[in-house]
Amino acid sequence: EGILKWQRCFDCGQSFHGPVLLALSWAAWKMYLGLPENNGTRWGCMSLLGDALRSNGRCAEALPVMEAHLALTRRGWSHEQEYVLASQTNVSTCLSAVGRHNEALAILREVYAGWVAKRGVSYHETIKCGSNLAASLARAGFWDEGSTLLRDQLLPAARRSLGLDHEATLTLGQHLAAIILTNRQHTRDDLLKAETIMQDVVQRQRRVFGPAHPGTRNCEAALSQVREILAHA
Repeated sequence: EGILKWQRCFDCGQSFHGPVLLALSWAAWKMYLGLPENNGTRWGCMSLLGDALRSNGRCAEALPVMEAHLALTRRGWSHEQEYVLASQTNVSTCLSAVGRHNEALAILREVYAGWVAKRGVSYHETIKCGSNLAASLARAGFWDEGSTLLRDQLLPAARRSLGLDHEATLTLGQHLAAIILTNRQHTRDDLLKAETIMQDVVQRQRRVFGPAHPGTRNCEAALSQVREILAHA
């Protein structure tokens, strides 16, 4: 079982989230902290804790955990390039969340290129990293580059390899709609495309994850934002 029991409900198969995930992550870290530094379970629990802090909005606390995890990965698992790439992605996500966007973007460009070269664009970690890169590009104002990456590479790859209802595919759709909204040169037709995208994402999110899931609520809020902008367009 390893750390899976701290991440996922064995009854329904869904991953824990919110305060439950954070509490379990702290419990797991306290349980395995005393193991040797190069122990794989301890290493995994450090990553789990950092991710739980980040997903609960405590990114400033998550960043040093993720940076320590990256340093540990480079010391003990430098021969595993994919581990290093995944850990770099986590650091870049936290950097972006605390407003250090240029640093995050530089890391993500490097990491995405690494995943594409090693595994191809359809690999799940490539898609995850590409999703983060697209969001970072949008924040930096590179809307055309971000939308092209999503529309022409990531979304077709995710639909093909993961399926239309996968969480990563839904996140990519939400990112594409967000880039359309933030692009200062968007047209009314662009906004209608964003609305169509978010309608589909919300419907799938509700069906797969339920109305109470944080991701569902975020998608509903994004759809409302699109419609509000359309009403004044």
